[in-house]
Amino acid sequence: MIWSFAIIFTFATALIVVDKLLAAPKYVEGDSDHFDGKKFVNPDDSGTHHFFDVLKWWFSGNDKGAWHKMSDKSVARFTAPEPKAAENEFRATFVNHSTFLFQLGDLNMLTDPIWSDRASPYQWIGPKRMRPPGIAFEDLPNIDLVLLTHNHYDHLDIDAVHRLHEKYNPKFIVPLGVERFLHEEGIQDTVHLDWWDGYALSQNFSLTAVPARHFSGRGLFDRNKTLWCGYVLHTSLGNIYYAGDTAYGKFIKEIGNRFGPMQTSFIPIGAYKPHWFMESIHISPEEAVQVHQDVRSQQSVAMHFGTFPMADDGMYEPVEALRKALEENEIQREQFRVLKEGEMLVRKKNEAPIKTA
Repeated sequence: MIWSFAIIFTFATALIVVDKLLAAPKYVEGDSDHFDGKKFVNPDDSGTHHFFDVLKWWFSGNDKGAWHKMSDKSVARFTAPEPKAAENEFRATFVNHSTFLFQLGDLNMLTDPIWSDRASPYQWIGPKRMRPPGIAFEDLPNIDLVLLTHNHYDHLDIDAVHRLHEKYNPKFIVPLGVERFLHEEGIQDTVHLDWWDGYALSQNFSLTAVPARHFSGRGLFDRNKTLWCGYVLHTSLGNIYYAGDTAYGKFIKEIGNRFGPMQTSFIPIGAYKPHWFMESIHISPEEAVQVHQDVRSQQSVAMHFGTFPMADDGMYEPVEALRKALEENEIQREQFRVLKEGEMLVRKKNEAPIKTA
């Protein structure tokens, strides 16, 4: 009995020690209307999943879709991006997962950058990269701005963040509380935003942090202690919606009502199975099409698929399901693009929207 208690006590102590090493600093200001004094809450107070739901999923024995590791040679390679976009032109180059290089005139920015081999605090365990990045880190142009939507490891890769800081010293736009983590890491040039807060970088470019339905945490006991969000970029070409990581909710229509029609939208499609578990934190490909319609997007681009196996859907299932959903809704595939790693989408000012079939 004594030995059993000692083992349990030791294990619990180890968990606490490890969590203190991993956990991100918590938001403490308390002036947000969706911070209840202890944690952030989702739009409409909608919940996510709980610990016992996680255990149920882990031990459910569901069939997981197939994944396979792809070598650098098996993925089409594209030329390194140019230093900047042309005037009145928006370029979006797909790196991997939810990471894009956005170029708008002279402004270069990255979204949720990850170049590590695993979406994990350690590079020997956790979801492993199955496809190489579409842009080598060394081929990046000068980076002026980095958009972070929340502090999960597949969206805030601290190694990539440090490399960006050391090489380019960009400004980091983050949701409430995430700035404290970056400050502890020696990165001071941050702007932290609540939902619907705006920030103007210049006369020609501003952005608004918008709601998302998700959660946050880097350790065991810091769940929802910092905020999560998406972004709408306000540009001379029109509004651009970057949804971040989100489940579906009526707040999507509110974003569309406030800022639509979107000139371009970037919408997640992967990590959606099993639906009973993932529906509270991720959207399915069918729901992604609904988001596309809700924000009245002229052009949408898929993200958050095919890089890290993080749910039960296979490597290619999200793309196949998206194509089926587009057909069922009589929307042309070109209106909701699936880019290859390194492939670039170019949008110009006053470009006519693609018509539905």
